[in-house]
This record gives sequence, structure tokens and C-alpha cells, in this order.
Amino acid sequence: MGAAASSATAPSPVTAASAAATEAAIPGAKVAEIFIYPIKSCSGISLPSAPLRPTGLRWDREWMVVNEKGRGVTQRVEPKLAFVQVELPNEAFLEDWEPSQDSFMVLKAPGMEPLKVCLNKQHEVANGLSVWEWSGSAWDEGAEASQWFSDYLGKPSQLVRFNTASEVRQVDPDYVKEHHSTFFTDGFPFLLISQESLDSLNEHLEEPIRINRFRPNILVEGCEPFSEDLWSEIKIGRFSFLGSKLCGRCKVTTINQETGIAGREPLETLATFRSGKVIRPNGKNKGAVYFGQNLVWNWNDSSAKGSGKVLKVGDPVYVLRKVSSPAEMPA
Repeated sequence: MGAAASSATAPSPVTAASAAATEAAIPGAKVAEIFIYPIKSCSGISLPSAPLRPTGLRWDREWMVVNEKGRGVTQRVEPKLAFVQVELPNEAFLEDWEPSQDSFMVLKAPGMEPLKVCLNKQHEVANGLSVWEWSGSAWDEGAEASQWFSDYLGKPSQLVRFNTASEVRQVDPDYVKEHHSTFFTDGFPFLLISQESLDSLNEHLEEPIRINRFRPNILVEGCEPFSEDLWSEIKIGRFSFLGSKLCGRCKVTTINQETGIAGREPLETLATFRSGKVIRPNGKNKGAVYFGQNLVWNWNDSSAKGSGKVLKVGDPVYVLRKVSSPAEMPA
């Protein structure tokens, strides 16, 4: 989590040699869980499968809450967002499903009546919105949604949806050479973490924590702890992904997603063995703490053509290229 730092060199695009290695690759891991977070900083949804889009998993961070200045609101300042439960129709996770006027996203939160947000309607455009380095327009989800979040947070708020008709939010070209875009993520379409990395961290903590502190899209299992640091090119099932940068973690990881209370962990413990000073002693951002890796989907790869662009729990993970140490990965 956190805004992306600048001045780094991304791993090179897929080469013929690395593509040829796919057939010989041995699955070293598999997908254990898949998560999306339809509204930025609100609760996630665990899925057995999710359609792939160049901007990320379908529906992921397509909405966000903004304050009266149009700035994106996150748990960093409003931890109560952790309690906002998001429900989408079951059919929304079919690859080619399109919503009708009777298709809704339903929001629930303590002390609030459920809010229904239509997934297919004409929107008014809200201008002057921003999240991290990006600014532009978004679709306003209307007065009822604004009032709901304003009442819940106790201050003027607005629910907006990414304006796919006119906006493109490009991934930082300092990290990704080819053109990739995303919606309201912190900067990259995908975040991958291994269960073994979480297990290793929990061995250092007095009170174990859940993966929801880190808000990944893809949780894998069956590899060595923190081996995902080294993956510069992988395949999940038949889809190619490129490692973009190690994920620097922020205050949100310290917020208990069940209580909304912030503490000092896990950042305090992670800093002892996962800081830039420790794992990237000759690099920049020595004070940053890293956990997980940001990815982009190589959607121009020939294996991504046609139908069936769906990521599934149980898909094997093939490591096609890797570096020898985290110091060699962008961060």
C-alpha cells in the first residue's frame, strides 16, 4: 500500500526464450485465494474465480469514497471503512456478464440500512477528483449514496465510480515499460502475496494476523517464504504476469479489520527484517517496509487471446524468470 516511489527499472517484457520455458516449468505454487475490493479501502470479497481485465480483476477498486475536496478516502484516515461490507450478484463474476437495470451492488455497515447501488445506470460526471498522483473525473453514484457515506463517516462524502468512458489511469512508466492501466488501486492492477510469507511473519508476532491486513488480490501457497520477491515473470494457469515492484506497506496494515483499531504491528516487526535497509541495503527507500509484490498482466501475450480469461483458485503458478535477491527488483 502507499503511493508508488519513482525512478526504477522494470523487468524486461516477455522474451521468446522465457516463453519457450513455459512448457518445461514445474508448478512451484498454486492459487490459494482470490480477493477483490470493489470499493477502495472497504471490505474485500473472497472468490473461487474472477475474470481478468488489463486494469485488474473485474470490479476491483472500481469505486472509491471521496471527501468534500474530491480526494480519495482510505482507512488511513477513516478506519471505519473496514466495516463496509460489499455484495455483488453471483453472476457478476462470470466472464461476459453485463449488468441490467435490476443489477445492484449492496453495501452494509454497522448502524446503517443497506444501500443498493445500481450497476447499470446513467451517471452524472464529477470532476476534480484525485487519488495519489492521479486526478480526473469519475461517475457520481448519486445523492443517496453520498448521504449514506456522509452519515456513516460523519462528514461530507461521495461515492464515485471510475469513468471508463473518458479516463485512463496509467501505471507508473518508471516501473512498467509497456502501457498498463488501473482503476483506484494504490498504483498497480494486481498484488500477490504467498501464504508462506504470512506464516513466516506470524511466527515473529505475539498475536497472529490475517491476510486481510495486506489486501492482496492473489494469495498463493506452496513456495518458500518471500520467494515472490524474486519473481520477475510468472504464469498463473495460462496467463503471464510481470513482477513490477515490491509492495511498500503503509498504516492500513496496522488496522485490525475486525475492530477498526490501529496498533503498531505488523509494521514494527516487519521493519526488523523486511525493511529496505535489510533486504535492499544498496537501494533507495531504505525506510520502506516490503511485503508482497505488485504485478501487471501481460495481456498482449498470445495465451491471453480468446475466451476463458478467468483466474481460478487452484490454478498452478509457474515461475519463468526470477532474480537472485530482492535488491534486484524495483521497489
